[in-house]
Amino acid sequence: MKKPDTSDKKVIRQSARAGLLIIFVAVFTLEATSIIQYYFSNRGIKEEATQRAQSELEATELKILDVVNQAESAVRNSVWIARWCLNVPDSLVRVTQRIIADNPVVKGSTVALVPGYSKRYPLFAPYTAVRPDGSMESLSLATEEYDYPSQEWFTKPIEQDAGYWSEPYFDEGGGNILMVTYSMPIKDAKGQTAAVLTADISLDWLTELVGNIHVYPNAYSMMVSRSGQFMVCPAETLVMRSTIKDIASQMEDSTGIARLNQAMLAGESGSMAIRARGMVHHVFFAPVSRTGWSLSIVIPDEEIFGILKRIGKRVLLLQILGVLMIILILRSVARNQLKYKRLNERKEKMQSELNIAHNIQMSMIPKIFPAFPERDDLDMAAVLVPAKEVGGDLYDFFIRNEHLYFCVGDVSGKGVPASLVMAVTRSLFRTLAGRETKAGDIVTQMNNSMSDMNESNMFVTLFCGVLDMKTGHLDYCNAGHNAPLFFTDKIAELPVVPNVPLGILQDFEYQEQSIEIKHDDALFLYTDGVTEAENIHHELFGEQRLIEIMHTRRTAQEHLEAVKAAVQAFVGEAPQSDDITVLFIHYLG
Repeated sequence: MKKPDTSDKKVIRQSARAGLLIIFVAVFTLEATSIIQYYFSNRGIKEEATQRAQSELEATELKILDVVNQAESAVRNSVWIARWCLNVPDSLVRVTQRIIADNPVVKGSTVALVPGYSKRYPLFAPYTAVRPDGSMESLSLATEEYDYPSQEWFTKPIEQDAGYWSEPYFDEGGGNILMVTYSMPIKDAKGQTAAVLTADISLDWLTELVGNIHVYPNAYSMMVSRSGQFMVCPAETLVMRSTIKDIASQMEDSTGIARLNQAMLAGESGSMAIRARGMVHHVFFAPVSRTGWSLSIVIPDEEIFGILKRIGKRVLLLQILGVLMIILILRSVARNQLKYKRLNERKEKMQSELNIAHNIQMSMIPKIFPAFPERDDLDMAAVLVPAKEVGGDLYDFFIRNEHLYFCVGDVSGKGVPASLVMAVTRSLFRTLAGRETKAGDIVTQMNNSMSDMNESNMFVTLFCGVLDMKTGHLDYCNAGHNAPLFFTDKIAELPVVPNVPLGILQDFEYQEQSIEIKHDDALFLYTDGVTEAENIHHELFGEQRLIEIMHTRRTAQEHLEAVKAAVQAFVGEAPQSDDITVLFIHYLG
């Protein structure tokens, strides 16, 4: 396996750093977005839960106060009657009966005289209760077993000289039910406290009312008295047997429960989060006016934020998948970057090699003009403009024994293969023209050599000429190339026999031709890259435009420059489609 070179390692390191930065930015952006979304979603859900709990607390408080108000009104509205009957104690039982008859929420009532107030009855407390079958039963609480003067519902209103709601209790010997009592002191005409009038409310309806609060499926509600004693609780074993303070020491979050107990006993409203049984619970609480009771709704954290947490987990999973996809994409990008780098290096190397090949190819043809500055009988100029870095056109010339040997050729195809064939063709011309004297012989031997090794089926069109510099006699042979322009009294194409291009048919008999050239005659040789040059409208430059340019007498170099300028102006922005080669020979002998 090939080890990566230093430049590859550098690219890998740069890609790794860039990838890590992108991953960091992506992860930071995703996490920041998630945190912001989670924060606002959490706050919105909590606000919704708070509103729902508070609404339920307010609605429940109103229902409780409706019953409380009925009980309080029943007592207040009967105080004057009880005061009027103080002188006739036996009639007080009717007051209690009336209270129960007129107020269905009241399950028991008594008018308990202050001990010693009546000389006839040292202890007197007629009591009327509603039995399970709905009937009323009257009895007396003035017994040694009951001892009503020591009961909270009797002592507190006298001490406070105001209406008073008692702590919940089981009224054994009286109503024999779990109840709370509202009581008010009764004063006689002299302003002396004479008795206490009460109305008992069963806690059964309160348990049902509070127990029917369903803010969330697994939420539950509780009610505690002013001393923290459970009045309503899902755990029935705690009702009337324990307080919040009692269970605080048994909970893992004893400090939080103690603070909750303190706030509820102080009659505050609000919410707290406590931990119990390994779970966070949100407690929303509010006092019940005038009673000293506190109502609370407990909602498990999972009930409020469970959906958000589940969605958060899914979002986190998607984020992880997204980061993994980013990593895979970056890995692929890094690989592609490395691949593109290697391709660019290969391209640059290939371009460098093509430039070298271009320089080598250009070095193979004469390109210093005037080519024979010591001679006054010849004016020559030539140029080769390849369409790519290397091309398949060629020209060459040299003088041997006062004869000018020259050729212009065009290899089929373009690019590197054509340039290789061009190099072979030029070498063959140089070699054969160095010993042969006839253009036909040179072309014939070139064709045989090229046909013998032409496995690529490429061919070359070529015009070859041998000019006697002393006499002006020109031998020439054409192998499928464009006929040169002949400048004499007029400009016309040189008569040529087409023959076949080189490299197609071995042992082909090429027909040689000859002509006499006078002083000031000229030959213009070119490849089809000149006449077939296209503009953006796909129009060809053509032979007619070429002939029109040649009508003006110029030096050889000026003719070439004029042709190049005319072709460039005609082509415009269109890309060069083929190699352009021209050779101008002006005979001055």
